[in-house]
Amino acid sequence: MSSRPFDFRLGLGIPLGVMALLLLLDPGPVDFAISNLFYVPGEGFVGRHSFFLEDFLHDRAKQLVIVIGVLAIAGFLLSLLPTRLRRWRRPLGYVVLAMGLSTSIVNPLKKLTEMHCPWSLVEYGGSEVHSSLLGPRAPTEDPGRCWPGGHASAGFSLLALFFVLRDRRPRLARAALAFALGLGTVFSVGRVMQGAHFLSHNLWTFLIDWLICLISYRLILYRPAVRLAGAPAAVAPAAS
Repeated sequence: MSSRPFDFRLGLGIPLGVMALLLLLDPGPVDFAISNLFYVPGEGFVGRHSFFLEDFLHDRAKQLVIVIGVLAIAGFLLSLLPTRLRRWRRPLGYVVLAMGLSTSIVNPLKKLTEMHCPWSLVEYGGSEVHSSLLGPRAPTEDPGRCWPGGHASAGFSLLALFFVLRDRRPRLARAALAFALGLGTVFSVGRVMQGAHFLSHNLWTFLIDWLICLISYRLILYRPAVRLAGAPAAVAPAAS
């Protein structure tokens, strides 16, 4: 089955362009302006000890993503056997790979960048000095582990569901896209309200997860239509 046309130049170019802008133009002033909305001097971030944000949105809601990932792994393993899931082996393998990479890449990047959380910074009652992503880190005995956003990656990893469905169930794929973007955004805002991340941390998470899911889709699932010799080339519609 041929895949629906997708403009990979835009799908790759736009997020890469946004990444370049984030590196060239320090998002720090915008990050602080947004985080300041949720910080009360002398008291801390309004969501730091929120039961809803910590116990429900951070812990319980993340379990939903874990369940989806476990189901994908179980389905893929069953597809290796002579069952009805055999024809879904490649799509299920894609979901396992894309979601796995989207979430597992976070910890190595946290260790590499050593970015501090807002709640650790002197501006918000902490003891650490803020620095940009590519800037030098001030000497500290407690390196940061806050870039990119781990919780946001759980929500945005579900972008894999959009790509696995777009060639088979376009309407359901759009719903999956909305769900992944919505859940990732809710996770992101919740952590910003808690002082666990700056907004740009989670924007980077979305961009990284999008590229992982898109490149994996291109390598594993995408099957361009074969044009017969002498047939006029069709104009590819905009990516969906």
